[in-house]
Amino acid sequence: MLKALAEYLDMPLGELVEGIVLHSFDGKAPFSAETLAKIEQLKDVYGLELTAADAHALEET
Repeated sequence: MLKALAEYLDMPLGELVEGIVLHSFDGKAPFSAETLAKIEQLKDVYGLELTAADAHALEET
């Protein structure tokens, strides 16, 4: 999912992750409304149903 988003934004995956983290550290949203719409499309394509609320409940098996 992140790799597909990085391709859409025409940037390396590492740059995308770094940008997300830096925005998070500043308490700012990292994406525009247009990019958020694309993220929703990609979530449908990849069947991603997880949300931020799921982050602390994930366990490795």
